[in-house]
Formats: sequence, C-alpha cells, structure tokens
Amino acid sequence: MQNLSWKQTLGVATLAAGSMMMSQAATAQETQDPQGLYSADELMDADVFLSSKPDEDVGDVEDILLGEDMSVQALVVEAGGVLDMGDKNFVVQKGDFTVETNHDESLDDIEYRIVLDMDESALKQQPEYTNDWWRNAKTQAAEAWENTKQGASSAWEDTKAATSDLLNDASDAIDNN
Repeated sequence: MQNLSWKQTLGVATLAAGSMMMSQAATAQETQDPQGLYSADELMDADVFLSSKPDEDVGDVEDILLGEDMSVQALVVEAGGVLDMGDKNFVVQKGDFTVETNHDESLDDIEYRIVLDMDESALKQQPEYTNDWWRNAKTQAAEAWENTKQGASSAWEDTKAATSDLLNDASDAIDNN
C-alpha cells in the first residue's frame, strides 16, 4: 500500500470530486424535460395579457429580440393605445413573460397567448423600443457577450492548469511509491 503526502491525497480527492460533480451535472442535464419548440411566425402578433388582468388583451407581439446565441432575450409588445391609436412599443425582457400555447397539435391551428408578469403601470415603465434603445442595447449586449467569452476562456485555462497540476502530482506520487 502506498503512502501519499497530504498534498497528494488532497489533489487526488479534489480530482475525484471534480470528476464526480461533472458526471452528475451531465446526467442532470440529460434528464431534464425538454423546454419545447415555438414558432416565431406564430408568436408574432400573438395577443398579450397582463397577469393582473388575465382576460383583457392589452396588445400584440411586434418583434422578438434574439441574443448572440440566438435565444430569445425580449419581446417587443405594442400596447398602451386605444383602438390602435397612441400605441407604443415596449421591450419586455425574458423572465417577465410566459408563453401559453393552445391547439399545438397542428401548426395550422397553433395559437399563442403571452402573459406579462406585471400590471399596467409596470408595463408602461418598460423601455420604449426606439432607435436609441436599439443602439444602446446592441452595444451593451456585444460588450457583455465579449466579457462572457473572455471569462469562460480564462476559467477554462485556470481549470485546465489546475487539473494538469493535480494529475502530475498524483502521477508523481504513484511513481515514487
């Protein structure tokens, strides 16, 4: 039986724990229920409701805003006017709305209902979808995406170096005993 130093024992234990956590994460990801598939064409012009008034149509979806990874980041909702006069386009971020699906057995019959998790005053506080908003949001999103890529790359390099060091220590411990 080999005797390992505390550093070598700690390294092997850390490596084993990390490997186990990665395996569990992969298994958890594989067993999650699918999130669904939505038709952007059918989502456009879907009726919009407020959670505080679930039976009152307050507007329509005018646009779907996608991020760099092509995931939905926000909806543009046309609302606020009377008889389509005086409507404004509001940006409603992901997480502030839910999509309810009706008649999803056939693409010809599918119908979406968007429920905003807010009341009318909160809707009117959402940013207005204008050229200025678009330019600012586009710049901020590009900067955030670049920071995320750099952070992920740095974290990967750090993890790779630490794992390599642990494997070298474990290998040295085995070879020396």
